[in-house]
Amino acid sequence: MSLYRDDGIVLRTWRLGEADRIVVLFTAEHGKVRAVAKGVRRIRSRFGGRLEPTSHVAAQLFAGRGELDIVTQTETIDRFESLRLDPDRFADASALLEVVDVVSLDREPDERRYRMLLGALRILEERPSSLIVPAFYLKLLANEGLAPQLDGCVQCGAEESLVALDVAEGGVLCVDCRRGRPVSEPALAVLRAILGGGLTDALEVTDPGVCSEVDAVATAVAEYHLERRLRSRRVMDHA
Repeated sequence: MSLYRDDGIVLRTWRLGEADRIVVLFTAEHGKVRAVAKGVRRIRSRFGGRLEPTSHVAAQLFAGRGELDIVTQTETIDRFESLRLDPDRFADASALLEVVDVVSLDREPDERRYRMLLGALRILEERPSSLIVPAFYLKLLANEGLAPQLDGCVQCGAEESLVALDVAEGGVLCVDCRRGRPVSEPALAVLRAILGGGLTDALEVTDPGVCSEVDAVATAVAEYHLERRLRSRRVMDHA
């Protein structure tokens, strides 16, 4: 049993009893941590609004013998308050938090994933784009070695006339081998840019059809590898 400090991003929370709350933090050095914030729901709580989803905090926690640590102190680093005030941006932020929560195991550090999430939240706050979420999904998959192959047909190796993407096959298919979902040339160009070092340029794309197609592909690939539906994206599909 010991005290430790770490920076973390609040992924989600839920109520515990009359005044407490369980907080799931994705931290820089300790990975995903579940902890109890005692008295956080009281009006005079010392935590105030610092432990809300998207909050980036410096926290002190007490690690006990059970599965839940105890939050003893927090200081705000980034509030990301504007994300919580804008329904569209909060929906996107929720999608980022959800996928990190799903892919991360308790207490398994991944500093690169932590930096990716923090960077995505900052971009979403500063210059929102409809491609931030799908780009994050693809970069997250790439970090796990699960990015789709986009440079040649996964069946025959052809580099021309790539017209479809099969999630189960792991990438794009040419006109002769095609199956799965159709993919247009503009969408394929954006997918390649995201995974090939051209993220800044990719986020400048505003064509609704292309953005929707890239989002659908990235979500399908992420859900296939995670073996579950991403609730936050499905809610937006029906909004």
